[in-house]
Amino acid sequence: MSDRISITKSEGIADVKLARSDKMNALDDAMFTALIETTEALAKDESVRCVVLSGDGRAFCAGLDMGNFGEMAQGRRGSSTTGRQPLVDRTHGIANRAQQAVWGWRTLPVPVIAAVHGVALGGGFQLMLGSDIRIAHPDTKLSIMEIKWGLVPDMAGTPVMRSLCRDDRLRELTYTGRIFTATQAAEYGFVTELSDDPHTDAMKLAKVIADKNPDAIRGDKQIFNQLQDMTDAEALLLESVLQDKIIASPNQIEAVQAELGKRKPQFTDGR
Repeated sequence: MSDRISITKSEGIADVKLARSDKMNALDDAMFTALIETTEALAKDESVRCVVLSGDGRAFCAGLDMGNFGEMAQGRRGSSTTGRQPLVDRTHGIANRAQQAVWGWRTLPVPVIAAVHGVALGGGFQLMLGSDIRIAHPDTKLSIMEIKWGLVPDMAGTPVMRSLCRDDRLRELTYTGRIFTATQAAEYGFVTELSDDPHTDAMKLAKVIADKNPDAIRGDKQIFNQLQDMTDAEALLLESVLQDKIIASPNQIEAVQAELGKRKPQFTDGR
């Protein structure tokens, strides 16, 4: 997927790596494009049952490329003479282009596991939050760093942050831009688990998920993605609607037969 992202697929798992290691996988225009194109391609690939998202080299993602800040310092970024599209313009459903680079992972129909090491700063931190599950090395450095550059977080991280972290802690981290470790991030709710080898453990977990009924897994993600915006009545109805589609379907029957036969299931891909 261009020279910014590499993808390896095996046994239903897409191993996706940010591949700009010389820049600690910083987010330039080409990386934004690659992230969006990758999620669009994976969303259409019926063979993919789980995704592992990581960064090549020394870091997961160091955030926005420094060249962007140089332009801001000179007053060029956002100037009416540049023709930059206003951020309020929605380009991808409910998101703008920068937000879609993160939100695309959130709305992908299959689970995404982030394997995080080195640093996940600013936009890189928000990219990590686009995943369903986050496994990080204890020494990873993280930050809601936008305030350092006089900005607010604007890459789709805020709606995820509010569901993970206590409100006062979230405000403190956002107002200060303080750098914290993955060990602290786990305490705050941002990191699911710590690992000395995040990518290996993420791939192991992806294998467990990929071996489950893919129809049920996609249904699970659909429920969780919509839950915050639903009333209790709507959530209960969605459970029933999805279960009606899944129960007694070929893959659900195969799950039961494999479990009773104590064998590995052979599911059929398709949506």
